[in-house]
Amino acid sequence: MRTTTRLGLLGTSVALVATAIGATAAQAEDGGEGNITIDKVVVNGGKPVVVGTTKVVSAKVSVTASDDSGIAETTYISAFGPKPNFAQVWDDEITCVKASATTSTCTGTLTFDPQASTGFVGNSAAATWNLGTLVSANDYDYIHRDAATTFKVQRYSRLTTNAAPEPVKKGKTITVTGLLSRANWDTNKYMGYTQQKVTLQYRKKTSSTYTDVKTVTSSSTGSLKTTVTASADGYFRYKFAGTSTTPAVTSTSDFVDVQ
Repeated sequence: MRTTTRLGLLGTSVALVATAIGATAAQAEDGGEGNITIDKVVVNGGKPVVVGTTKVVSAKVSVTASDDSGIAETTYISAFGPKPNFAQVWDDEITCVKASATTSTCTGTLTFDPQASTGFVGNSAAATWNLGTLVSANDYDYIHRDAATTFKVQRYSRLTTNAAPEPVKKGKTITVTGLLSRANWDTNKYMGYTQQKVTLQYRKKTSSTYTDVKTVTSSSTGSLKTTVTASADGYFRYKFAGTSTTPAVTSTSDFVDVQ
């Protein structure tokens, strides 16, 4: 019976190896034989792979390669994350489509399950990853690249906004609170993201454009708090630009009735 760990890659005529930069994993060095080439590699449409605390996330991988004899369809896939993450998926789960007699695009899926009991190292997995690729041809030419491309794995982020009191008299103080949090893969819960710069934005009821009001720094618990002076009916929201390990996020806006 086959088993795969939390991180897996599905595909057909290519062996793909995903490894976090700086991690140790047993891999062959870059190399190959013959005139086979890797033409294009794309992970998740070029976007970061963002993982929360419960949902299994899949990221499509495509590898386009060429050889004068055509691309073979008999190899397997191995994926390695930060040690001890690994998974192996067999050739019958790979799909290769010929673009011509010499060129094929092989596709598969990286799978991230934040609640799996094995195979995921926790928050250290939020990093830039190398996607290694091994492609073979019908004439036994082959090519291997440890870092045919790179992609990011990030911790899903959340952001809230609450403006009070409401309604409020013009010229009085409005207190705008919120919480910036992100997935913690060590606990499978959302935890406050501390000491991060977050922008408070405002949009008048009669406008469609938000303007920046001020920058607020999240506390030791990820909470946000600042005050502004009530001027006109409008919407407040917090906006976080993101970091290398955490994606950008904008909160739902909160309307304030100014009387």
